Amino acid sequence: MSNWDELADRVLDGHAVTREEALAVAEASDDELLGVLQGAFKVRKAHHGRDVRIHVLQNAKSGVCPEDCKFCSQSMKFNTDVEQYGMQRVEELVQGAKEAYDRGAVTYCMVTATRGPVPDEIDIICEAAQKIKEEYPLDLCASLGLLKEGQAERLAEAGIDRYNHNLETSEEHFENVVTTHDWGDRVETVKRAKSAGMEACCGGIVGLDESKNDWVELAMALREIGVESVPVNFLNAREGTPLEDAKSLSPSECLKALAMFRFVHPEADVRIAGGREAVLGQMQPLALYAANSFFTEGYLTTGGQGDSKDYTMLKQAGFEPVIVDDGPERDTAESEATSPCGATRAASGAAE
Repeated sequence: MSNWDELADRVLDGHAVTREEALAVAEASDDELLGVLQGAFKVRKAHHGRDVRIHVLQNAKSGVCPEDCKFCSQSMKFNTDVEQYGMQRVEELVQGAKEAYDRGAVTYCMVTATRGPVPDEIDIICEAAQKIKEEYPLDLCASLGLLKEGQAERLAEAGIDRYNHNLETSEEHFENVVTTHDWGDRVETVKRAKSAGMEACCGGIVGLDESKNDWVELAMALREIGVESVPVNFLNAREGTPLEDAKSLSPSECLKALAMFRFVHPEADVRIAGGREAVLGQMQPLALYAANSFFTEGYLTTGGQGDSKDYTMLKQAGFEPVIVDDGPERDTAESEATSPCGATRAASGAAE
């Protein structure tokens, strides 16, 4: 297939992209890259316009994870130089939310390096969420690992809007990346979060020595679960991890991966996640033709290019950052005010 505009039209008419079509997007030649992105943009624009939603991460517990995810520098099984500290206090998490809001974020995500949360950690996240909701009109996301019975309900009741737990890769390739838990364990946690009333933020990483077919299988699995948000990470290999020598993907490969996820998930909040600056480099703006959100001010263990450069990049590429005014973005209507950072200030009612 090479008529990406026609594929976009069919997707907008309700067609669910097949595995064969998704693989064709992922395997398109570099000569077709701009056509692929134009098709993806047609779908993205229909559902999200030129809006870009900014997300900020808070590493609430660092470098003490017992799991063996081969890409992760926060695993205690690997010899890395990542900072180690226990669970942050409620006050630190609330301060992080203030900083995220001041940077124009739509969503603030609290993340812990762990297999799963212990009761005290759930207590801290819930208390922080309640305080944040009282003070800032942010959507809240939590990423705390595998959830046990009853934990998802507590998070939802406290005001957590989304739960992040990535599948990382296809079910077939997963055992080559992680051995301390199963792919199915992750699926169960995502389903628990959705059952409790939270949206599912669930994606993966490209560049884990997987095939392009693994990208497609991951995208299809996410569609079957019905996730609302799809973060796409690009492996930025960390020294000391088993994947430190993994071959980096080219920017064009990563852009085609993003386009494929957009075609498979036309309405979702498709996010450019970790590795954006390191892997895409000068081609970062092109990613916005498929994705409608990204993280600013760095990631869990690596820095970004800074929110000032991010906003400049958005504006120069003709996109518009969206900032919420009052309440979760999916609940209220847009307004026309302008934010201090020059972004359109809106309590956005656009689909995520």
